[in-house]
Amino acid sequence: MKEQLTELIRLISSGCMREEDILRVADEASQAYADPQAFLQANADINYDDDFPIPLGEWVVVGSLPDTVLFQADDYPQLFAQIVASFGESVSFVLKPKQLGKTEPLKALNRIQVQMGSLYPEKGGYVLVDFSEPLDDELQAVLVYREDLPRVMQLAVEVGIYAEPALEALKVQSHQP
Repeated sequence: MKEQLTELIRLISSGCMREEDILRVADEASQAYADPQAFLQANADINYDDDFPIPLGEWVVVGSLPDTVLFQADDYPQLFAQIVASFGESVSFVLKPKQLGKTEPLKALNRIQVQMGSLYPEKGGYVLVDFSEPLDDELQAVLVYREDLPRVMQLAVEVGIYAEPALEALKVQSHQP
């Protein structure tokens, strides 16, 4: 499982995490998946309890991702503002977070996806992917290069972490084609 977690974290981090951090997170998460009680005993400072809707290993992955990789917010303007901030000032965006304020969720998410799809065309652009079960926020997502999406989806299934392209998931939730 460690190899799958390593590859999954590497793909969802899109170059935003150092290799040693990716390996550390994958190692810790695989230990937490393999023996949750032993992991919790060895890491007494971890604030995890059995009421959480995700396994400890998944919780380790999600909790270890930096805010340049995992975006968490209660609405799409906040989510997009975090995405924009993660790219820094070197990347300019046509779409601005405040333009999403009075837009219904499906349209807002579609606009975000169009904007993200236009970045890094050599990799097919980015796809916003719902990732894991949000614990404190309404929305929780990562950006994945479109060319990596099939592999990310396969790895997510293999390790048991929920991942779904955000726009498709919201369309299904909204019952729209």
